[in-house]
Amino acid sequence: MQNVENGKFVLVHYTGTLGSGEVFDSSKGRVPLEVQMGAGQLISGFEKALDGMELNETKTFTLQPEDAYGEKSDELHRAFERSQIPPNLDPKVGDTVAMQGPGGQPIPAKVIEADEEKVVIDLNHPLAGEALTFEIQVVGINDAPTQTQGGCGGCGGGEGGGCGDGGCGEPGSCCGH
Repeated sequence: MQNVENGKFVLVHYTGTLGSGEVFDSSKGRVPLEVQMGAGQLISGFEKALDGMELNETKTFTLQPEDAYGEKSDELHRAFERSQIPPNLDPKVGDTVAMQGPGGQPIPAKVIEADEEKVVIDLNHPLAGEALTFEIQVVGINDAPTQTQGGCGGCGGGEGGGCGDGGCGEPGSCCGH
């Protein structure tokens, strides 16, 4: 039987839940996630759990924050003077705003403080500090990619989208950095 190993393209269905049991992402009803093992497309603990699995094998595992999105860090809080914010925007506490990363990619940030003088945003990944439980099933192991779109080619970090639907790297998705 074929096993998942470095360099292989793996198709996997997954459901990720928080400690409360809340589902934060799932490929159910969508195409499976396709990743190349060893290419850095997944959080490290997810890739380690996939390694060595067989076709059609199912596994459930829990990742501690250090093997997922890390612990929350106050160093990722940024304050902006209101004068730096376009006048047509009025961010409120709890809002998610789009920042721009060094490569031009959108980075979601949560507004954690807002008053007349400044706005403070949190750039931590929304799942930072969380233990994440995944139920996964390997549904394909290939030497070359099988999906022409979707999958996880270029993860980056937003609510809802999942790896298998082209929403790769969005908060709540299983891949990302």
